[in-house]
Amino acid sequence: MADDDGARRRPTGPLAGVRVVELAGLGAAPYGVMLLADLGADVIRVDRPGAGDDPNVLAHVGVWRGRRSVVLDLRRPEGRSALDALLASADVLVEGMRPGVMERLDLGPERVCTAHPRLVYARMTGWGQDGPLARTAGHDVNYAALSGALHTVGPADGPPPPVVNYLADLGGGGMLLAVGVLAALVERGRSGRGQVVDAAMVDGAASLTAFVRGLSALGAWRDERGVNLLDGGAPFYATYTCADGRAVAVGAIEPAFFAALLDGLDLDPALAADQHDPARWPALRHALAERFAARPRDVWAERFAGTDACVTPVLSLTEAPEHPHHRARGTFAVGLGGPVPAGAQGWPMPAPAPRLSRTPGEVGADAPPPGADTVEVLTEAGLDVATIGALLASGAAAEAAPSGPADAG
Repeated sequence: MADDDGARRRPTGPLAGVRVVELAGLGAAPYGVMLLADLGADVIRVDRPGAGDDPNVLAHVGVWRGRRSVVLDLRRPEGRSALDALLASADVLVEGMRPGVMERLDLGPERVCTAHPRLVYARMTGWGQDGPLARTAGHDVNYAALSGALHTVGPADGPPPPVVNYLADLGGGGMLLAVGVLAALVERGRSGRGQVVDAAMVDGAASLTAFVRGLSALGAWRDERGVNLLDGGAPFYATYTCADGRAVAVGAIEPAFFAALLDGLDLDPALAADQHDPARWPALRHALAERFAARPRDVWAERFAGTDACVTPVLSLTEAPEHPHHRARGTFAVGLGGPVPAGAQGWPMPAPAPRLSRTPGEVGADAPPPGADTVEVLTEAGLDVATIGALLASGAAAEAAPSGPADAG
């Protein structure tokens, strides 16, 4: 974060004073670290040489905010020595390599945690550090599938669809990585010792199924898609297409809310007797679908505004930030900045969450291009001018050109 004159301000959130060194990766780990940065952690991202030219790396600009970046070649002993200097003042190390990669670099927890016993060493993988799949490739859809979570999503008459990468990658992975780091920091406050956090996306996705598994154990959930209360089987917990092709979401589970839904749709109140009779669900769904299809989405949104019918418009990414509720709360309070084409600058991004009353989080500096802060960070770590110069000259470290990738396109 910066003042109007460009000077860097100290974080003020609950994690102010906590330093996180992040070995740049893809997907879940950068999102988990963004949550820590939003809460005030001082994050240093360690990028690999050439990262600024890799579109797969730059695609993560949306979760890069609040960091500084140093480029180090960890395949070279000088690069690893520079990382060691950074870790001397760090509280947390986050890495998202496949199991065994850090050990081959002589940067595994056995050595690093011996050298830095207070360090929380957080590891983010898809399958975890052990098990028969640990060293194989995968993505969100694979981890969600194997956990059972994906089986609960989608229509009864087709396969489950990919759920972007919200489920296992960001929710089960990045969020639970942040929870693990925070828990380890709290415990370190008592013991004075760090520990290893093994965050696996497949574990996190499995954790997210706890509620549904509980319903299943009680006989209140069938192990099929599209036939249950919360998976689209119930007509009062579903989405409907409107006259303009856009959609509304309906979540009128409780009887009073369902009554408000029927009233808003000008349907017979006697239909309330059929609400929890699965045999009547097809007819009830048809009645709801027919009504919603008669008018445009925003007409329905206006009609149900302020009621307890639990009807909301399904907003696009472009529309959501303009909704009055989000504008009032500042839910989308920041613009996308950093190494992106100029046309993408100012794109609305989510504000920090959750909100704390006394030490709220805040958005830090724009996403830096790889290597934007190399000299500054290495100087803070205690390396002298000659050592930093040698690292840059040898290619073991690199600094972004002043213009940086942000001027591209």
